[in-house]
Amino acid sequence: MGVAFGIAIFAGLIGFAWYASRLAERNGEDSLGDVGLAIVEFGRAFPNEAIRSLHVTADGKAVFVRLHDNRAGFMRNMRNHYACQLLEPGHVHVTPLEKAHGFHVKFDDSPQHNGNYLFATAAEASDVSLWLLGNFLSAKHQPLPHHHEPHTQS
Repeated sequence: MGVAFGIAIFAGLIGFAWYASRLAERNGEDSLGDVGLAIVEFGRAFPNEAIRSLHVTADGKAVFVRLHDNRAGFMRNMRNHYACQLLEPGHVHVTPLEKAHGFHVKFDDSPQHNGNYLFATAAEASDVSLWLLGNFLSAKHQPLPHHHEPHTQS
């Protein structure tokens, strides 16, 4: 009877350890939902870039970054590391989704990040799409301000 009881206790401990490890694995999935972590990781990758604003996707797996000079950056959780990049004008293509709070992005320089990105609100999605639109226009494509010279009458 004592051996059977010992085996049952041992099996219970093994079962509990397996269950606890599954819970820890599910809860331990890294995400960029913590804005502070995103700032630190992006700052580590690009120490000379000042972050102006950022928006995390609804699932916490990606962050779109607006930089001090209105350029855009991107950060994505790749399970054991974070991929950070500056988005170059003309190298990113955005297509709207039927859902107002997201869009599809195609990265020319890093196709592994292509996909649909959904945000918690439509306002966040529109902010990011405006950042990306501003980033798409290189300086040679942006209209120059018109200077109107005053007309003098004689």
